[in-house]
Amino acid sequence: MRDDKVIAPALLDWYDRHARVLPWRVPPGGPPADPYRVWLSEVMLQQTTVAAVKAYFQRFTELWPTVQDLAAAPDAQVMAEWAGLGYYARARNLLACARQVAAEGGFPTTRTGLRALPGIGPYTSAAIAAIAHDAPETVVDGNVERVVARLFAVNTPLPRAKPGLTALAETLTPQERPGDYAQAMMDLGATICTPRNPACAICPLVDPCDARAEGIAAELPRKAPKQPKPTRQGTVWVARSGDAILFEERPTKGLLGGTLAFPSTSWDGRDLPPPGPADWQEIGQVRHVFTHFTLTLTVLLGDLTGNPQRGHLVRLDRIDRDALPGLMRKVWDVAQAEIAA
Repeated sequence: MRDDKVIAPALLDWYDRHARVLPWRVPPGGPPADPYRVWLSEVMLQQTTVAAVKAYFQRFTELWPTVQDLAAAPDAQVMAEWAGLGYYARARNLLACARQVAAEGGFPTTRTGLRALPGIGPYTSAAIAAIAHDAPETVVDGNVERVVARLFAVNTPLPRAKPGLTALAETLTPQERPGDYAQAMMDLGATICTPRNPACAICPLVDPCDARAEGIAAELPRKAPKQPKPTRQGTVWVARSGDAILFEERPTKGLLGGTLAFPSTSWDGRDLPPPGPADWQEIGQVRHVFTHFTLTLTVLLGDLTGNPQRGHLVRLDRIDRDALPGLMRKVWDVAQAEIAA
């Protein structure tokens, strides 16, 4: 009969030798990490790859080395620095959380206290508690779900399997070095127990792995068939006035919340008229995939013949493409090509 007690020691021994070097981590066996850096990295890593996050994390921590610094930062600057990471609700929650933590004198040390902060859910609270405070909390992300599904040969498809996988993961969490163990599980899933072609031959948990024994490791975790994404249509206006372009700030709540954008309509629950009188001409379309739907926007370009009815004008030489959300970058690329022509 398999002894699950061997799993944590074997994994920690592997982690001591093979831990990934990441800018928000401390070395294996070192002191607990700074909760600010753990929190910031975990928020950035939500639905974003490690490779993409590294540069953003470095820039954020150079601009705002402490949570107090971030709390004092202007909203517009933080949103501009966040551009490219997407899911702007995360950036809004980031600021709200930083300001609450700064006002309260620091991060709570318990998972319950952390859950009370804006934007911090079950996963992030467990990660901060384990990694920054060495609390024996179970941290379960997609990598951990995959490792556990294979260790126990769980055939129930995702997402239905999630509660059961979390319960199984909890049985493995050690009292000693839980922060290192949490990161070791993530590293194992990211580098060895990968979605395709897992490297079972060099896995430190090959012996206690039920899926490996049954020859089904590469098939797990099973997934329910994906439902096709619905499509939406909309219109976006690029309005010129001399050497300036019209922008507006998106509503704080909702898609692309609080970001700088070209006026648009009909795709986000709003039915708005053009932002001003102009000789509107269709110049192309852009396609963008959101989490729950696919969007096609028709791009209209025009020279304003009167005052804009909303938004504000930004000089061409002051437009920072990188500060725009991904959808609006695509719109700007189409408009720039037409303007240049």
